[in-house]
Amino acid sequence: MAVLSTRRGDPQSAKALVASAAAGRDIQLEFWSGPSQLRDVFSCSAKRQLVVDGEALTDANAIAEFLGGSALLPADHEFSIREWIEWEERQLRKAIYKHNRDGLAQLLDVVCMAVQGKSHIVGEQLTLADVVLFCTLLPVMDSGCVKEPLKEYLSGLEKLAAFQAAGKRILDGCPATTFAQVVEEDIATRAASSPKVPIPGQRNILITSALPYVNNVPHLGNIIGCVLSADVYARYCRARGYNAIYICGTDEYGTATETKAYEEGMTCQEVCDKYHAIHKEIYEWFDCSFDKFGRTPTRFQTEIAQDIFKSLKDNGQLIEQEMQQLFSVPLQKFLADRFVAGTCPKCGYEDARGDQCDKCSNLLNPIELIDPKCKLTGTTPIVKKTRHIFLDLPQLSDKLGKYIDKTAKEGDWSNNCLQVTNAWMRDGLKLRCITRDLKWGTPVPMDGYRDKVFYVWFDAPIGYISITADYTPDWEKWWKNPDEVELVQFMGKDNVPFHTVIFPATLIGTQQNWTMMKSISVTEYLNYENGKFSKTHGVGVFGNDARECGIPVEVWRYYLLANRPEQQDTAFVWSNLVAHNNNELLKNLGNFINRALKFVEKFFDRTIPGSTDEGQEVVSALGSELSAKVKEYLQKMEKIQMRAGLFLAMEVSAVGNKFLQDNKPWEIVEKDPERCKTLVTTGAGVAKLLAALFQPFMPSLTRRILQQLNVGWDATSLRDCDLELVSTPDKLLEAGHKINEPAPLFSKITDEAAEEFRARFSGSKNAPATSAGSNPANANGKKGKQRAKAQQKNAGASSSKESKAPGDETADGAAVAAAAGGKGKKEKKKGRGEGRAAPAKEEKPVDVSRINLRVGFINKAWQHPDADSLYVEEIDLGEEAPRQVCSGLVKFIPEEQMQKRRVVVVANLKPVTMRGIKSHAMILCATSPDGEKVELLEPPEGVPVGERVFCEGYSGEPDDVLNPKKKVFEAVQPDFATNGDRVACYNGTPFMTSKGPCTVATIVGGSIK
Repeated sequence: MAVLSTRRGDPQSAKALVASAAAGRDIQLEFWSGPSQLRDVFSCSAKRQLVVDGEALTDANAIAEFLGGSALLPADHEFSIREWIEWEERQLRKAIYKHNRDGLAQLLDVVCMAVQGKSHIVGEQLTLADVVLFCTLLPVMDSGCVKEPLKEYLSGLEKLAAFQAAGKRILDGCPATTFAQVVEEDIATRAASSPKVPIPGQRNILITSALPYVNNVPHLGNIIGCVLSADVYARYCRARGYNAIYICGTDEYGTATETKAYEEGMTCQEVCDKYHAIHKEIYEWFDCSFDKFGRTPTRFQTEIAQDIFKSLKDNGQLIEQEMQQLFSVPLQKFLADRFVAGTCPKCGYEDARGDQCDKCSNLLNPIELIDPKCKLTGTTPIVKKTRHIFLDLPQLSDKLGKYIDKTAKEGDWSNNCLQVTNAWMRDGLKLRCITRDLKWGTPVPMDGYRDKVFYVWFDAPIGYISITADYTPDWEKWWKNPDEVELVQFMGKDNVPFHTVIFPATLIGTQQNWTMMKSISVTEYLNYENGKFSKTHGVGVFGNDARECGIPVEVWRYYLLANRPEQQDTAFVWSNLVAHNNNELLKNLGNFINRALKFVEKFFDRTIPGSTDEGQEVVSALGSELSAKVKEYLQKMEKIQMRAGLFLAMEVSAVGNKFLQDNKPWEIVEKDPERCKTLVTTGAGVAKLLAALFQPFMPSLTRRILQQLNVGWDATSLRDCDLELVSTPDKLLEAGHKINEPAPLFSKITDEAAEEFRARFSGSKNAPATSAGSNPANANGKKGKQRAKAQQKNAGASSSKESKAPGDETADGAAVAAAAGGKGKKEKKKGRGEGRAAPAKEEKPVDVSRINLRVGFINKAWQHPDADSLYVEEIDLGEEAPRQVCSGLVKFIPEEQMQKRRVVVVANLKPVTMRGIKSHAMILCATSPDGEKVELLEPPEGVPVGERVFCEGYSGEPDDVLNPKKKVFEAVQPDFATNGDRVACYNGTPFMTSKGPCTVATIVGGSIK
């Protein structure tokens, strides 16, 4: 029997089913579980496959012709039938898949004229021409563009038994609108797969993410540091209608690869192939939407890097010098930077690399290291002379300085970026070696140096250009077009000098018209719990671990972006992830959307009722509030302030929840149905708006919301013309629109699950050894899917009418708890010769309860005698004597405003000496997202001095003194922020006193420290 493999709702596959039914031929139908790569959208050959006796057909019309045979292709009409089939394939289908509305209207007129007064387009009986035309028009039948003669013709065909049976089989329970949705997906896939070029007069944005080294598995800090952040911005730019491309790939040349190859007993190429595949798979799971994710070892890299080198040489920007380099006597070779480790001469860190210290981020020369050791042999290398080529940075300093001054202002470079860049320029640029004694790299095209390769940090940034060249032959239209293209780059702070100094200087030195970086987004470090990520020691969550935890990708993306280290280091803390999921995603966003759509389902049979004249006053007020928040959202996203943008999107959800709660449509559905229609229509409209606002951050969530709303991907547009209706949220969905079945979007993660996860990734030998295969909630396992499905059902059924309004989403945490569980194998009993471990001391949770927050009163404040930026304050905390505190607030708050006022104080920090004066506490302040404004946290009037400030739900006792090595405050503080009402919060929970919450004067969405 013939077997057709395809997707549900694929209109082109319907041709095969109609043809087989009409010809009385049975075929077996199999649905693919996931999307395949689109090879040819017009023949859609990659989207379906018919297998007969081991032979495969993929073209939709060819499959239909094979199955229909002579019954649908009678000899007396064959020529005319084939003319229509060719016309359908070459013109009609192309117009639909290219969204060519004007062209489609003209083509539909052609069909209209041909079928007027007829049941079939050729002859008096059903032919293959009818089949291919009908199925190709399935996605547009209800679009309003089909005129009456054609509508009558299609309606007649639809009533035939073959078409009825085929429609039922291909939809497999899905609504008829699935036909249009499948075509929209194909169009989006085609658009994503076709290389873009800059369009004159439009905003063209070239987005790059720092190329991850290919010698490791990326951890969550690597992912949020550049790749995920750039993806959010790229998705936002596309939604705004900008012509944007996102370029990234693996950095595969250099010492890091040679070292990894040595460690794993593989060739460099084998190592690169292995880890490139790992990186690509992880980023795909994290929903990163690269236009091109490439690799550096390509012919484009060699050609472009060598051309840049030759231009620098011709322009006199290179210098040859003899230098001293570390040489391994046992290996009889010069040691590249990363083959050497030792003590940093700048900060004393004992495991500094030969090229850069991971602790202080200073760039190093290997011979500067104290007590250097060869990482390959463990021996002490000797110093030996060799010749290398240097980039003459001092000669380029003036031109580079002018570029930095101009671009930093125009591109609004962040403070952390400017600090690093200005330090380099202030200290004076030095000659920079651009060659290395290695084999794995881009060869140096110069006599006397052909046994050397380019230094990776000369070579690697050129990878952005070469990967673009691999993406499109028109790469120069992006990279040599500064008048039309904006270059926006994302990276961690350790990569800043290479992108703001070395790479721009290299391009300037060629004297060519390069597109230079305009805007740069720099992140600080994301740490893990109380320490750093370490693959070697099993500490922290790495990309493949996240996938195997059973926690949905949208939760990972949300937490990482809400915790993005934009201005200071932050920490991944399991208890914080739980709080973000349960309090913000589940109780706020998920609850609102579920309620809004449940009302449509319960009261109006899944049909948008449309707004009436009743209730317009509350809709108008809501529209004004939403418009203000969306306007601010756009401002923040344009400035690449992602945490603030995400916060504002969540604020829109909170506003929607409040709207439903204040107006209670479930109470008036009987007594005031007209008003209820307006309220329910408005709630569903806000859900549609949220799908668009959250799309850059959580695209997988947006897809699920759109599916429940039964709308296409174009609903995620953030163009100005599409946002005009935000002020009238009751008009965001048309009356009569049918939605699909609402279902919970999130599940609760239990504290027990979080503790299991924390133990598993703590590096402890006693951590549970749960594999991906045994993980009950593993999304890739059959049992995991069944449990997750059951979990969703249970979640939807667990509402309590007494405690909640209809539609409240309350999913429990069984699936995620199961993911954290799983027992490891029993450990062997220790023999007498082995020491017994002491009972583990129960650790307190890392949350706000560990911080001793107190109400203080500043008796007086004065300027620090030896520090221009510091105040010294005398603060009463209700203790026997006031405390002396130092605060860096001189730039932000005038001295007179620091006198005689209430403040919130962290009272259990270890005292620290600041320019000769010991500080015994810390005043908490909020900083605006742009870093320009700082305001003191203010307890309400009447609160006793010394009273503890608390957060509901966090009831533990604070530490007597916070241990600086444990970094508890550093882990907790990133979740301090002000909300839309200017209330200070921890994970969305207000800082409370006996008289009410602590607030700030004006800052919304600010970080608190």
